[in-house]
Amino acid sequence: MNTFQYIVESIDGDYAHLRRIDEESDELKLVARALLPAEIVEGSKLLYEWMQYSIME
Repeated sequence: MNTFQYIVESIDGDYAHLRRIDEESDELKLVARALLPAEIVEGSKLLYEWMQYSIME
């Protein structure tokens, strides 16, 4: 299964803008906050695997 690493660039209401950090990318991914851990803030690093997001330490 593929895993991806993201950083939360900004939070806009019910959505968060994520930028991939495990490879070079300037594109932002718009994700509903309901799919993300409740404790995220701007700058949080996330791991996406098995169709779930979790906060990276």
